[in-house]
Amino acid sequence: MNRLPPHPPHLFVDISSHGLGHLAQVAPILNELFRLLPKLRLTVRSGLALEKLRARLHSDFAHIAERSDFGFIMHDALCIDHAATATAYRAYHANWPQRVAAEAALLGALRPDLVLSDVAYLPLAGAAKAGIASLAMCSLNWADLFAYFFGGEDWAPPIHDQMLAAYLSAECFLRLTPAMPMSDLPRRHTIAPVATIGRDCRTPLREQLGCTPDEKLVLIAFGGIDKEAPVKRWPHTADLRWLVPQSWRVERDDMTAIEALGLPFTDLLCSVDAVLTKPGYGIFTEAACAGIPVLYLRRDDWPEQDCLIDWLKDKARCHEIDDNELSSGQLKAALAALWQQFTPPIPHPTGALEAATLILDWLRR
Repeated sequence: MNRLPPHPPHLFVDISSHGLGHLAQVAPILNELFRLLPKLRLTVRSGLALEKLRARLHSDFAHIAERSDFGFIMHDALCIDHAATATAYRAYHANWPQRVAAEAALLGALRPDLVLSDVAYLPLAGAAKAGIASLAMCSLNWADLFAYFFGGEDWAPPIHDQMLAAYLSAECFLRLTPAMPMSDLPRRHTIAPVATIGRDCRTPLREQLGCTPDEKLVLIAFGGIDKEAPVKRWPHTADLRWLVPQSWRVERDDMTAIEALGLPFTDLLCSVDAVLTKPGYGIFTEAACAGIPVLYLRRDDWPEQDCLIDWLKDKARCHEIDDNELSSGQLKAALAALWQQFTPPIPHPTGALEAATLILDWLRR
Protein backbone atom coordinates (compact mmCIF):
# COMPACT_ATOMS: atom_id res chain seq x y z
CA MET A 1 0.00 0.00 0.00
CA ASN A 2 1.37 3.43 -0.95
CA ARG A 3 2.02 5.73 2.00
CA LEU A 4 2.31 9.48 2.26
CA PRO A 5 5.83 10.92 2.51
CA PRO A 6 7.16 11.43 6.08
CA HIS A 7 6.89 15.24 5.76
CA PRO A 8 3.55 17.04 5.24
CA PRO A 9 2.79 16.57 1.54
CA HIS A 10 3.29 19.72 -0.54
CA LEU A 11 0.88 20.42 -3.39
CA PHE A 12 1.57 23.22 -5.88
CA VAL A 13 -1.64 24.41 -7.56
CA ASP A 14 -1.79 26.77 -10.53
CA ILE A 15 -5.22 28.40 -11.00
CA SER A 16 -5.96 30.30 -14.18
CA SER A 17 -7.20 33.85 -13.71
CA HIS A 18 -9.12 33.81 -17.02
CA GLY A 19 -12.36 34.64 -15.25
CA LEU A 20 -13.48 33.03 -11.99
CA GLY A 21 -14.60 29.67 -13.35
CA HIS A 22 -11.26 27.94 -12.84
CA LEU A 23 -11.24 28.85 -9.16
CA ALA A 24 -14.84 27.59 -8.91
CA GLN A 25 -13.60 24.24 -10.22
CA VAL A 26 -10.49 23.92 -8.07
CA ALA A 27 -11.78 25.24 -4.73
CA PRO A 28 -14.28 22.49 -3.83
CA ILE A 29 -11.69 19.86 -4.74
CA LEU A 30 -9.01 21.44 -2.55
CA ASN A 31 -11.50 21.85 0.29
CA GLU A 32 -12.31 18.14 0.10
CA LEU A 33 -8.60 17.32 -0.08
CA PHE A 34 -7.94 19.33 3.09
CA ARG A 35 -10.74 17.42 4.80
CA LEU A 36 -9.04 14.14 3.85
CA LEU A 37 -5.54 15.44 4.56
CA PRO A 38 -5.57 18.32 7.10
CA LYS A 39 -1.76 18.54 7.20
CA LEU A 40 -1.49 19.25 3.49
CA ARG A 41 0.93 22.05 2.62
CA LEU A 42 -0.50 24.12 -0.22
CA THR A 43 1.10 26.65 -2.53
CA VAL A 44 -1.28 28.48 -4.90
CA ARG A 45 -0.14 30.51 -7.88
CA SER A 46 -2.81 32.65 -9.48
CA GLY A 47 -3.35 36.11 -10.90
CA LEU A 48 -6.68 36.28 -9.06
CA ALA A 49 -6.89 38.66 -6.12
CA LEU A 50 -6.04 37.11 -2.78
CA GLU A 51 -9.47 37.94 -1.37
CA LYS A 52 -11.11 36.00 -4.22
CA LEU A 53 -8.96 32.96 -3.41
CA ARG A 54 -9.62 33.18 0.33
CA ALA A 55 -13.36 33.49 -0.25
CA ARG A 56 -13.37 30.05 -1.85
CA LEU A 57 -10.47 28.17 -0.21
CA HIS A 58 -11.13 27.15 3.39
CA SER A 59 -7.56 26.41 4.55
CA ASP A 60 -4.26 28.23 4.70
CA PHE A 61 -2.03 28.43 1.66
CA ALA A 62 1.04 30.23 0.41
CA HIS A 63 0.17 32.59 -2.43
CA ILE A 64 2.30 33.39 -5.46
CA ALA A 65 0.59 36.38 -7.06
CA GLU A 66 1.44 35.60 -10.68
CA ARG A 67 -0.33 34.19 -13.70
CA SER A 68 1.20 31.54 -15.93
CA ASP A 69 -1.47 31.61 -18.62
CA PHE A 70 -3.77 34.15 -20.22
CA GLY A 71 -6.08 31.89 -22.19
CA PHE A 72 -7.58 34.55 -24.44
CA ILE A 73 -7.49 38.32 -24.51
CA MET A 74 -11.09 39.45 -24.14
CA HIS A 75 -12.96 42.55 -25.27
CA ASP A 76 -15.50 41.67 -22.56
CA ALA A 77 -16.98 38.55 -20.97
CA LEU A 78 -18.45 37.37 -24.27
CA CYS A 79 -16.09 38.51 -27.04
CA ILE A 80 -12.50 37.46 -27.78
CA ASP A 81 -9.93 39.89 -29.16
CA HIS A 82 -8.54 37.48 -31.77
CA ALA A 83 -5.73 39.72 -33.03
CA ALA A 84 -4.42 40.53 -29.56
CA THR A 85 -4.65 36.87 -28.54
CA ALA A 86 -2.68 35.73 -31.59
CA THR A 87 0.02 38.30 -30.85
CA ALA A 88 0.15 37.24 -27.20
CA TYR A 89 0.58 33.54 -28.02
CA ARG A 90 3.34 34.22 -30.54
CA ALA A 91 5.20 36.32 -27.98
CA TYR A 92 4.61 33.77 -25.20
CA HIS A 93 6.11 30.93 -27.24
CA ALA A 94 8.94 32.88 -28.87
CA ASN A 95 11.32 31.72 -26.13
CA TRP A 96 9.45 28.60 -25.02
CA PRO A 97 12.49 26.45 -24.00
CA GLN A 98 13.80 29.23 -21.76
CA ARG A 99 10.33 29.77 -20.29
CA VAL A 100 10.02 26.06 -19.47
CA ALA A 101 13.53 26.01 -17.95
CA ALA A 102 12.65 28.95 -15.68
CA GLU A 103 9.44 27.21 -14.61
CA ALA A 104 11.35 24.02 -13.85
CA ALA A 105 13.81 26.01 -11.74
CA LEU A 106 10.96 27.60 -9.78
CA LEU A 107 9.29 24.27 -9.11
CA GLY A 108 12.61 22.67 -8.28
CA ALA A 109 13.21 25.32 -5.62
CA LEU A 110 9.71 24.91 -4.15
CA ARG A 111 10.02 21.10 -4.18
CA PRO A 112 6.32 20.16 -4.26
CA ASP A 113 5.38 16.49 -4.20
CA LEU A 114 2.79 17.10 -6.92
CA VAL A 115 1.76 19.88 -9.32
CA LEU A 116 -1.93 20.45 -10.14
CA SER A 117 -2.93 22.87 -12.90
CA ASP A 118 -6.31 24.25 -13.96
CA VAL A 119 -5.58 24.70 -16.76
CA ALA A 120 -2.23 26.35 -17.59
CA TYR A 121 0.19 24.16 -19.51
CA LEU A 122 3.46 25.88 -18.55
CA PRO A 123 3.53 24.36 -15.03
CA LEU A 124 3.00 20.92 -16.56
CA ALA A 125 5.94 21.40 -18.93
CA GLY A 126 8.06 22.80 -16.10
CA ALA A 127 7.15 19.92 -13.79
CA ALA A 128 8.13 17.38 -16.45
CA LYS A 129 11.51 19.04 -16.92
CA ALA A 130 12.04 19.17 -13.14
CA GLY A 131 11.06 15.50 -12.70
CA ILE A 132 7.95 16.31 -10.64
CA ALA A 133 4.66 14.50 -11.15
CA SER A 134 1.77 16.65 -12.38
CA LEU A 135 -1.98 16.50 -12.92
CA ALA A 136 -4.18 18.75 -15.05
CA MET A 137 -7.88 19.34 -14.56
CA CYS A 138 -10.62 21.37 -16.22
CA SER A 139 -13.63 21.26 -18.52
CA LEU A 140 -11.41 22.54 -21.36
CA ASN A 141 -7.77 22.92 -22.30
CA TRP A 142 -6.02 25.77 -24.06
CA ALA A 143 -4.54 23.51 -26.76
CA ASP A 144 -8.00 22.55 -28.05
CA LEU A 145 -9.21 26.13 -27.97
CA PHE A 146 -6.04 27.43 -29.63
CA ALA A 147 -6.47 24.87 -32.44
CA TYR A 148 -10.11 25.87 -32.87
CA PHE A 149 -9.33 29.57 -33.31
CA PHE A 150 -5.87 29.54 -34.91
CA GLY A 151 -5.33 26.04 -36.30
CA GLY A 152 -5.48 27.31 -39.89
CA GLU A 153 -2.69 29.87 -39.42
CA ASP A 154 0.73 28.97 -40.81
CA TRP A 155 2.47 30.12 -37.60
CA ALA A 156 0.24 28.07 -35.29
CA PRO A 157 1.34 24.37 -35.56
CA PRO A 158 4.64 24.68 -33.61
CA ILE A 159 2.85 26.53 -30.81
CA HIS A 160 0.05 23.98 -30.70
CA ASP A 161 2.60 21.15 -30.60
CA GLN A 162 4.27 22.71 -27.55
CA MET A 163 0.94 23.21 -25.80
CA LEU A 164 -0.22 19.67 -26.49
CA ALA A 165 3.13 18.17 -25.43
CA ALA A 166 2.82 19.97 -22.10
CA TYR A 167 -0.66 18.56 -21.47
CA LEU A 168 0.49 15.09 -22.53
CA SER A 169 3.30 15.26 -19.96
CA ALA A 170 0.78 15.24 -17.10
CA GLU A 171 0.18 11.91 -15.41
CA CYS A 172 -3.55 12.39 -15.90
CA PHE A 173 -6.04 15.02 -17.04
CA LEU A 174 -9.07 15.15 -14.76
CA ARG A 175 -11.85 15.96 -17.20
CA LEU A 176 -14.71 17.54 -15.26
CA THR A 177 -18.32 16.85 -16.24
CA PRO A 178 -19.54 18.62 -18.36
CA ALA A 179 -16.52 19.09 -20.61
CA MET A 180 -15.16 19.25 -24.13
CA PRO A 181 -14.19 15.82 -25.60
CA MET A 182 -10.37 16.29 -25.40
CA SER A 183 -9.72 13.37 -27.73
CA ASP A 184 -6.04 14.35 -28.06
CA LEU A 185 -5.44 13.53 -24.38
CA PRO A 186 -5.41 9.74 -23.98
CA ARG A 187 -4.73 9.90 -20.22
CA ARG A 188 -7.88 11.85 -19.45
CA HIS A 189 -10.10 10.64 -16.63
CA THR A 190 -13.70 11.87 -16.56
CA ILE A 191 -15.15 12.69 -13.15
CA ALA A 192 -18.56 13.83 -11.95
CA PRO A 193 -19.61 17.50 -11.76
CA VAL A 194 -17.76 19.78 -9.35
CA ALA A 195 -19.56 22.66 -7.63
CA THR A 196 -19.73 24.55 -4.36
CA ILE A 197 -23.24 24.66 -2.94
CA GLY A 198 -23.93 27.63 -0.71
CA ARG A 199 -26.51 28.20 2.01
CA ASP A 200 -30.10 29.11 1.22
CA CYS A 201 -30.44 32.61 2.70
CA ARG A 202 -33.64 33.38 0.85
CA THR A 203 -35.68 34.48 3.87
CA PRO A 204 -33.15 36.87 5.47
CA LEU A 205 -32.17 38.21 2.02
CA ARG A 206 -35.76 39.07 1.17
CA GLU A 207 -36.21 40.68 4.56
CA GLN A 208 -33.03 42.72 4.03
CA LEU A 209 -34.32 43.93 0.66
CA GLY A 210 -37.86 44.54 1.87
CA CYS A 211 -39.31 42.32 -0.85
CA THR A 212 -43.05 41.87 -1.29
CA PRO A 213 -44.36 38.27 -1.20
CA ASP A 214 -44.72 38.18 -5.00
CA GLU A 215 -41.38 39.82 -5.82
CA LYS A 216 -38.81 37.72 -7.70
CA LEU A 217 -35.04 38.15 -7.34
CA VAL A 218 -32.80 37.74 -10.40
CA LEU A 219 -29.03 37.75 -10.04
CA ILE A 220 -26.91 39.05 -12.96
CA ALA A 221 -23.49 37.38 -12.96
CA PHE A 222 -21.19 37.33 -16.00
CA GLY A 223 -18.16 35.96 -14.15
CA GLY A 224 -14.79 37.53 -13.47
CA ILE A 225 -14.48 39.28 -16.85
CA ASP A 226 -16.37 42.54 -17.29
CA LYS A 227 -19.61 42.53 -19.25
CA GLU A 228 -21.89 45.47 -18.56
CA ALA A 229 -25.51 45.07 -19.56
CA PRO A 230 -27.38 48.32 -20.36
CA VAL A 231 -29.60 47.91 -17.32
CA LYS A 232 -29.95 51.65 -16.66
CA ARG A 233 -32.37 51.91 -19.58
CA TRP A 234 -34.26 48.67 -18.91
CA PRO A 235 -37.97 49.07 -18.22
CA HIS A 236 -39.29 48.60 -14.71
CA THR A 237 -41.07 45.25 -14.40
CA ALA A 238 -43.59 44.73 -11.64
CA ASP A 239 -42.60 42.23 -8.93
CA LEU A 240 -39.05 41.86 -10.29
CA ARG A 241 -35.83 42.97 -8.60
CA TRP A 242 -32.36 42.70 -10.14
CA LEU A 243 -29.13 42.09 -8.22
CA VAL A 244 -26.30 43.67 -10.21
CA PRO A 245 -22.54 44.30 -9.83
CA GLN A 246 -21.69 47.41 -7.84
CA SER A 247 -19.24 48.49 -10.56
CA TRP A 248 -22.21 49.23 -12.84
CA ARG A 249 -23.17 52.15 -10.56
CA VAL A 250 -26.91 51.73 -11.00
CA GLU A 251 -29.26 53.76 -8.85
CA ARG A 252 -32.77 52.37 -9.29
CA ASP A 253 -35.23 51.11 -6.74
CA ASP A 254 -35.59 47.79 -8.61
CA MET A 255 -31.83 47.13 -8.69
CA THR A 256 -29.48 46.41 -5.79
CA ALA A 257 -25.70 46.10 -5.79
CA ILE A 258 -24.55 42.54 -5.08
CA GLU A 259 -21.63 43.60 -2.90
CA ALA A 260 -23.89 45.66 -0.60
CA LEU A 261 -25.74 42.51 0.45
CA GLY A 262 -22.70 41.07 2.27
CA LEU A 263 -23.28 37.46 1.20
CA PRO A 264 -20.77 35.03 -0.31
CA PHE A 265 -21.56 34.55 -3.99
CA THR A 266 -22.54 30.89 -3.61
CA ASP A 267 -24.99 31.79 -0.80
CA LEU A 268 -26.46 34.56 -2.91
CA LEU A 269 -26.86 32.23 -5.88
CA CYS A 270 -28.75 29.74 -3.68
CA SER A 271 -31.14 32.48 -2.52
CA VAL A 272 -32.48 33.94 -5.77
CA ASP A 273 -35.25 32.93 -8.14
CA ALA A 274 -33.03 32.93 -11.26
CA VAL A 275 -29.59 33.91 -12.51
CA LEU A 276 -28.79 35.72 -15.76
CA THR A 277 -25.35 34.75 -17.01
CA LYS A 278 -23.14 33.50 -19.84
CA PRO A 279 -22.17 29.85 -20.37
CA GLY A 280 -19.43 28.97 -17.92
CA TYR A 281 -18.59 25.84 -15.98
CA GLY A 282 -18.74 27.31 -12.47
CA ILE A 283 -21.98 29.26 -12.75
CA PHE A 284 -23.78 26.49 -14.68
CA THR A 285 -22.86 23.67 -12.28
CA GLU A 286 -23.37 25.75 -9.13
CA ALA A 287 -26.80 26.90 -10.31
CA ALA A 288 -27.90 23.45 -11.49
CA CYS A 289 -26.71 21.73 -8.30
CA ALA A 290 -28.55 24.34 -6.20
CA GLY A 291 -31.74 24.03 -8.26
CA ILE A 292 -31.59 27.64 -9.48
CA PRO A 293 -33.07 28.40 -12.95
CA VAL A 294 -30.66 29.89 -15.49
CA LEU A 295 -31.26 32.55 -18.14
CA TYR A 296 -28.21 32.61 -20.40
CA LEU A 297 -26.76 34.56 -23.31
CA ARG A 298 -24.52 32.62 -25.68
CA ARG A 299 -20.88 33.65 -25.98
CA ASP A 300 -19.41 34.82 -29.27
CA ASP A 301 -17.84 31.76 -30.93
CA TRP A 302 -16.78 29.87 -27.78
CA PRO A 303 -16.53 26.11 -28.51
CA GLU A 304 -16.83 24.99 -24.88
CA GLN A 305 -20.32 26.39 -24.52
CA ASP A 306 -22.11 23.66 -26.48
CA CYS A 307 -21.23 20.88 -24.03
CA LEU A 308 -22.11 23.15 -21.10
CA ILE A 309 -25.48 24.14 -22.56
CA ASP A 310 -26.38 20.56 -23.50
CA TRP A 311 -25.65 19.45 -19.93
CA LEU A 312 -27.59 22.34 -18.41
CA LYS A 313 -30.65 21.62 -20.56
CA ASP A 314 -30.68 18.09 -19.18
CA LYS A 315 -30.02 18.99 -15.55
CA ALA A 316 -31.77 22.31 -14.84
CA ARG A 317 -34.44 24.77 -15.89
CA CYS A 318 -32.79 27.09 -18.40
CA HIS A 319 -33.72 29.44 -21.22
CA GLU A 320 -31.61 31.17 -23.86
CA ILE A 321 -31.95 34.88 -24.61
CA ASP A 322 -30.41 36.93 -27.41
CA ASP A 323 -28.58 40.26 -27.60
CA ASN A 324 -31.77 42.17 -28.41
CA GLU A 325 -33.52 40.89 -25.28
CA LEU A 326 -30.49 41.77 -23.15
CA SER A 327 -30.14 45.23 -24.67
CA SER A 328 -33.81 46.12 -24.36
CA GLY A 329 -34.39 44.45 -20.99
CA GLN A 330 -37.53 42.83 -22.38
CA LEU A 331 -37.02 39.70 -20.29
CA LYS A 332 -40.41 39.22 -18.65
CA ALA A 333 -41.53 36.60 -21.17
CA ALA A 334 -38.21 34.74 -21.04
CA LEU A 335 -38.33 34.59 -17.24
CA ALA A 336 -41.95 33.44 -17.28
CA ALA A 337 -41.03 30.65 -19.70
CA LEU A 338 -38.09 29.73 -17.51
CA TRP A 339 -40.13 29.47 -14.31
CA GLN A 340 -42.87 27.43 -16.02
CA GLN A 341 -40.49 24.66 -17.04
CA PHE A 342 -40.50 21.22 -15.47
CA THR A 343 -37.90 20.93 -12.70
CA PRO A 344 -35.57 17.97 -13.33
CA PRO A 345 -33.85 16.04 -10.51
CA ILE A 346 -31.08 18.14 -9.00
CA PRO A 347 -27.61 16.77 -9.87
CA HIS A 348 -25.12 16.00 -7.10
CA PRO A 349 -21.59 17.47 -7.36
CA THR A 350 -19.73 14.33 -6.28
CA GLY A 351 -16.76 15.16 -8.50
CA ALA A 352 -14.99 17.17 -5.78
CA LEU A 353 -14.57 14.16 -3.51
CA GLU A 354 -13.78 11.94 -6.48
CA ALA A 355 -11.01 14.27 -7.67
CA ALA A 356 -9.65 14.84 -4.14
CA THR A 357 -9.38 11.08 -3.65
CA LEU A 358 -7.45 10.72 -6.90
CA ILE A 359 -5.10 13.59 -5.97
CA LEU A 360 -4.50 12.02 -2.57
CA ASP A 361 -3.60 8.78 -4.31
CA TRP A 362 -1.05 10.62 -6.47
CA LEU A 363 0.42 12.28 -3.37
CA ARG A 364 0.91 8.79 -1.93
CA ARG A 365 2.88 7.83 -5.03
